[in-house]
Amino acid sequence: MGDFLVVGAGVAGAAAGYFLSEYGHVTLLEMEAVPGYHSTGRSAALFSEYYGNPTVRALTAASRTFLLTPPPGFADGPLLAPRGVLTLCPAGGEEEFAAMLADGLSAPVPVREVDVAEVTRHCPVVRPGRYVRAMVKPGAMDIDVDLLHQGFLRGVRARGGAVVMRARVRALSRSGGLWRAATDAGEFTAPVVVDAAGAWADEVAALAGVRPLGLTPLRRTAFMADPPAGVDAARWPMVTDVADSFYFKPESGRLLVSPSDATPVPPCDARPDDLDVARAVERVEEATTLRIRGVRRAWAGLRTAAPDDTPVVGEAPDAPGFVWLAGLGGYGVQTSPAAGRIAAAAATRTPPPADGVDPAALSPGRFAAASHITESETFASRRTTVE
Repeated sequence: MGDFLVVGAGVAGAAAGYFLSEYGHVTLLEMEAVPGYHSTGRSAALFSEYYGNPTVRALTAASRTFLLTPPPGFADGPLLAPRGVLTLCPAGGEEEFAAMLADGLSAPVPVREVDVAEVTRHCPVVRPGRYVRAMVKPGAMDIDVDLLHQGFLRGVRARGGAVVMRARVRALSRSGGLWRAATDAGEFTAPVVVDAAGAWADEVAALAGVRPLGLTPLRRTAFMADPPAGVDAARWPMVTDVADSFYFKPESGRLLVSPSDATPVPPCDARPDDLDVARAVERVEEATTLRIRGVRRAWAGLRTAAPDDTPVVGEAPDAPGFVWLAGLGGYGVQTSPAAGRIAAAAATRTPPPADGVDPAALSPGRFAAASHITESETFASRRTTVE
């Protein structure tokens, strides 16, 4: 018997396990053969304090110190690297651009509007004359997702914890103060279970008899393409627009491209949609002078959103010892240090970290009186861009 069971070994579950391992024995239960298969390993990997609602931005800010200066031995290289984001505004998007600009001025590294005539100095392939306004978000940084994820997992193991693969939870019940998880890899027990199962988090809750939250898995498509021949694009910023209709960014000598899609799907091994790939090609070619002659590799990942697009972290009001760490949307990697700490505090019933994040804003209890939310209301105000 251990002290904590964490269902899901993606970056969120790994972070929770890492911080929980300071308090006792942790067992991470991962249903796949490798951790982070569905979301973490398919992330666009950007740290952006301009991204998300105020609670998400607070979580991101609270994660900055850990990501910039991780504990000794956590990683053998930096977790963050400079990138920046160039956001473009076509005619008709001025109102949204103005709101985004005003909002971004309060970021730790404020946004900066740039003259559209100077845009090609930031990214030379932006099509001249197509955009009426533009801004730079200089504080956005690339995240080495694998280095971060493996650091959390390595920390769990170093403190005596276990990461069990191919351990899909088939039944979850509580008796005598212990949770009992029947999995494909055997049976595990502990007084506390953390539900960090991503797109499957509501299913895990249902197994435990806990009221589901109404989480929505969203498919995001991406692919790799070559930059122009003879051009070194490594220092280009991520480029996107205020309509969230596309983005591209340098990645491993190529360009990572996406139509910024967010298609509701059931929990699954997501696959790229050919139409979404075609849309991305069309939008990028309209926005730039790039000609995408071939798709090197396409994939899709899942981001799972709560009804209010705010992560859910905290003990379930209807199940003692059941802690939610779910609905992280597209924010899971960049917020994982802060979200992991808050989940650990909830699981151990210790004071949450004084990091500027209001735990009540993350609490699953906020949905207790909101079961009337409809699907249309759920998606009406959701932002789905990666940045």
